[in-house]
Amino acid sequence: MNAGRYVFLGPPGAGKGTQADLVADKLGIPHIATGDMLRDEVARGTDLGRQARAIMEAGDLVPDELVIAMLARRLEDADGFILDGFPRTEPQALALDDLLRDRPLDRVVSLDVPDEEIVRRISGRRVCPNGHVYRIPDHPPRNDMVCDVDGLPVEQRPDDREEVVRNRLAVYRRNTEPLIEFYRQRGLLAEVSGVGTIDEIQHRILDVL
Repeated sequence: MNAGRYVFLGPPGAGKGTQADLVADKLGIPHIATGDMLRDEVARGTDLGRQARAIMEAGDLVPDELVIAMLARRLEDADGFILDGFPRTEPQALALDDLLRDRPLDRVVSLDVPDEEIVRRISGRRVCPNGHVYRIPDHPPRNDMVCDVDGLPVEQRPDDREEVVRNRLAVYRRNTEPLIEFYRQRGLLAEVSGVGTIDEIQHRILDVL
C-alpha cells in the first residue's frame, strides 16, 4: 500500500513541526520541514543559505524558486511524507502540483491557533546550538538559560522576536491563509484546532487523515 502524502498548514508557532514529527513517526513516513532545510543551508553557509538568511531574519518569505529547487531534490525519492512549511502561497501550491503530478496529495491539515497565543508561544521559545527547544515560561531549562541536554547556552532566534513574529503572522494571513480555501475547493482540506495538549491535537489529526 502506498504511504500517504500530506501537507500541514497553519501559522508559525501553531505546532505544525511538533505534530508533523509525531504523526510522521506514527505513520512511518518522513517529515519534510522546509524551514529546517533552509536553516541548515544558512548554518552551512551555502549559496542558498546566504541568499535566504537576511530574508528569514526579517520574517519574510524566501523566494519561490529557491525553495522549489531545494524541495524538488528532497521529494525525488519520497513515497509518502508530511510536508511542513510548504506551500505558503498559491503559486507554490501550483508548483507542488507539478512536482507531484504522477501522484498528488492525499490530505491537507490546517491547524487553527489564535494570533495572541502564537505570539506568546514563539516569543518565549529558546534554542540551544544543537537544536534543543525550550519555552519560557511553560518549559524552561532546569538551569538558568543553559540546555539540560548538552550544557550549552539557550538563546532566542532572531526570527522569534515579538516584532518579527507579528510580521510573520501578517505575512501568513496575507499569503498563506488563502490556501485554506484553495484546498477546501479541491476537497482535500481538514481543519483541526491547534489548541490543547500535544496528545489531544495529535489524535485530532490522526482522526482526519
